[in-house]
Amino acid sequence: MKTIIPKGWGYLTILAPRNLLYMRSHFLFGSRCWMTRFSPEILFKSVSFRFFGVKSDNENSEPLKNRLLNSLLTMGVDVDMAKKRQPGVFNRTGINEQDLKMFLLSKGAGQEVIASIISRYPRALTRTTENLSKRWDLWRTIMTSDLEIVDILERSPESFFRSNNNVNLENNIKFLYSVGLTRKCLCRLLNNAPRTFSNSLDLNKQMVEFLQEVCLSLGHSDPIDFVRKIILKNPFILIQSTKRIKANIMFLQSTFNLNNEELLVLICGPGAEILDLSNGCAKRNYTNIKEKLCSLGCTEQEVQKFVLSYLDVLFLGEKKFNDKIDCLIEEKISISQIIENPRILDSSISTLKSRIKELVDAGYNLSTSNISLLSWSQKRYKTKLKMLNMR
Repeated sequence: MKTIIPKGWGYLTILAPRNLLYMRSHFLFGSRCWMTRFSPEILFKSVSFRFFGVKSDNENSEPLKNRLLNSLLTMGVDVDMAKKRQPGVFNRTGINEQDLKMFLLSKGAGQEVIASIISRYPRALTRTTENLSKRWDLWRTIMTSDLEIVDILERSPESFFRSNNNVNLENNIKFLYSVGLTRKCLCRLLNNAPRTFSNSLDLNKQMVEFLQEVCLSLGHSDPIDFVRKIILKNPFILIQSTKRIKANIMFLQSTFNLNNEELLVLICGPGAEILDLSNGCAKRNYTNIKEKLCSLGCTEQEVQKFVLSYLDVLFLGEKKFNDKIDCLIEEKISISQIIENPRILDSSISTLKSRIKELVDAGYNLSTSNISLLSWSQKRYKTKLKMLNMR
């Protein structure tokens, strides 16, 4: 029996009765024929054939994709980067990169900025001009100029293009205003933690309500003021989970033996930035700090005072903290000096070493003088070093 396969069909499926005794197939390359041999018994049985075609791309899709890629390359977009980040975008239809380009140009964005935005977040190409205009207008209720928004997009394109839900954005803005946040505070949120506005309204409400409950439980009588202070200190707090914030508040209170009033002052001030740190990380880093400093002769009370004086030290992992302490000790700086000037641990090891060398060469005695200048800004430090060299 000989069956001819029509041109363009990829394969043939044969459905035969269960009592098939013998079947053998063989593809003849370069031919359109498929030869099948059956036992005599089967030849008199009914055998059904079903043909399946392999799906092929739409004839128009490939030219459209090539047109898009060529257009993006002309715009200066890093197409390879864009494909790696969001490959699915390039399989979509209805994309008009020129609309996005003209919209951003009208808002003051330069060609290089536009190319950078698309390279890093190609999903921006899927947003319609109408949607972009509405979203831009909502952001402008917070920001004072188009160029401020362009600056945010240049730093974090995802913050603007990640969501196209303008109703949710509008509701979040109204809600944050309603809980006492000023335009200045919202502006800071957009600059530093723009994902806050992509959160669902319910998530933002849960966090604000949780913070207000914490405020009342600690004896503070003004929940609105409390929430505002924490968000101003830590604009990332609204994109964290209430579980993490609660665990960190308990960690601070139990570790440092704080009463409610002391805890309230701490989390409204420097402790606010620690609240969104992973709780496990905070505990590990504190344990390491305590072990390292105690091994150098510090008491537990001195360690607690040291950490409370500069809670940012909890962000330093074990290796980084230990290496910095060892570096300073090797340079003849005492542990008591380090405890009194914890901010020097913000500087990198290479910066610490180069500054120590420059100061020693200039005749500065680090063992008996103030070492806080190791953490000064570059401009302020260079001025001080120049003065030392002029002596």
